[in-house]
Amino acid sequence: MSATFDLADIKRRMQGAIQSFRHDLGSLRTGRASANILDPIQVDAYGSLMPLNQVATVTVPEPRMISVQVWDRSMVAAVEKAIRESDLGFNPSTEGQTMRIRIPELNEQRRKEMVKVAHKYAEEARVAVRHVRRDGLDLLKKLEKDGHVSKDDLERQSEQVQKATDQSVSEIDQALAAKEKEIMQV
Repeated sequence: MSATFDLADIKRRMQGAIQSFRHDLGSLRTGRASANILDPIQVDAYGSLMPLNQVATVTVPEPRMISVQVWDRSMVAAVEKAIRESDLGFNPSTEGQTMRIRIPELNEQRRKEMVKVAHKYAEEARVAVRHVRRDGLDLLKKLEKDGHVSKDDLERQSEQVQKATDQSVSEIDQALAAKEKEIMQV
């Protein structure tokens, strides 16, 4: 069984990295509450890390308030700890199995922190895209070495992979610039 080169698959995987990045950016809110703002938080639950939304219900009762209803009473402390230790800077107040998180008005320092987090997400997305590029180029080199692809095809398809990579990185940079503008807008 010989592997085949599929540029569409490489582009699809790069788009996956971009979609994941856009989702992460969506969790960075600019002074308004949003249920996905807590999506990146992982809770140490039952001996493993789980997404917050798998141990609690997250709702937005007011524009500047998030409510977290923990399903299992024994998980309340772990959820509270995960929220406090996240890089989002929230300080939940707990009543029973319900936590309320006030979304503070964004000051200049907080906005700059959010921009840093957005840049970190962008770099992770760029790295993911570059990994897909490396996988594609490695496969092409292997196919050429095994005699399934000519030297000319290798070069042409390598250029296509690089073009897809450049386009994906450009898309990431544009989304980052738009989010940075949104965050810094007072």
